[in-house]
Amino acid sequence: MSQHAAIGHLSQACDRWIYTACLCFGLEGDEQARSGFRYNYSIYQVEYSRNVLFRVGGQMDRVFNAVVDRTRSRLDVPMLRTLFGAKKRPGAHGTADLSPRLAVMIEKPRWDLTLFTVHFGLLTLKGYTKGEHVLRFEAITHNTKQLGVGRTIERFPDIVARLAGMVERFTTALDCVDIGFLPDTTLDELPRPSQIGRTRVGGIDLNSPRIRATLSAVLALAAAPTGFTVADVTAKVHAMTGQTDADYTTRQAAYDLRKLRGKDLVVKPGRSRRYQLPPEAARTLAALLTLREQVISPILAGVRSPRPGRKPAHWTRIDRDYETLRIDMQTLFHDLGIATCAGAA
Repeated sequence: MSQHAAIGHLSQACDRWIYTACLCFGLEGDEQARSGFRYNYSIYQVEYSRNVLFRVGGQMDRVFNAVVDRTRSRLDVPMLRTLFGAKKRPGAHGTADLSPRLAVMIEKPRWDLTLFTVHFGLLTLKGYTKGEHVLRFEAITHNTKQLGVGRTIERFPDIVARLAGMVERFTTALDCVDIGFLPDTTLDELPRPSQIGRTRVGGIDLNSPRIRATLSAVLALAAAPTGFTVADVTAKVHAMTGQTDADYTTRQAAYDLRKLRGKDLVVKPGRSRRYQLPPEAARTLAALLTLREQVISPILAGVRSPRPGRKPAHWTRIDRDYETLRIDMQTLFHDLGIATCAGAA
């Protein structure tokens, strides 16, 4: 369908339907020939999907559920909703839907279905299980004008190519955000100043709440089909932190993005105003934020409490990992001569 030959096939299918099943009720065949009346066609909404087949359904569930659990917070998908036995999604036919538009929805209409959906304006990216052995990724344009390649039927191959690229970037972003990686010298190089052309910019301080909010916003925009602008980053920081224009301005976002450009963590192709997050940079940002927020902070908070607290109602593998680390870090800090609580001898 992405080849130019598809244009002729689509035009023929539309002509056969219009002229034999619809227009014939208004004009006879000879009248159509004499008048020379013809229709031109345009594309309004297109869906493109790619299927991944699993031999073992349980393996598919484990893989996709693990990806959803880890990437949901990193891509700023704020709600995990479970619907049991639902035949229709909330919001259909006037039913109330108080949840945000960005959401992970888990439904069970006829079979187990896990649905991961992210919206970017009139573009939608989806990942969901279909049946017991099929994992499908979709890109949907609800209005082809959003793609900026035209909407006439002659542009159909370009539209399909754009959607295929969206699916490719979406799956790549999910993979990179899911599994982070830190090169050996990253933590040492980040605080140092860098150079963009003739401009010297400051380094990146992970202890700064502002820079961590910017990194989280950039990572959440990793799957954006057409990249993101300074305004997008500003709006995302406001949405994720509750700050206003008085707290975090567009100028501050632009300067923070220049810092990231200096470290090759974002790129701005040519003279475009849109930024893109390369795959390896997405892995680095995911690893940095995970290390800072989910490793260092919990460990330091845990070792200050020698006595274990009440166990959570649902004891997961991660909870056990944190408990093991907390106990082992007590011994390590003692051997290194670091006090784990105020007033320790």
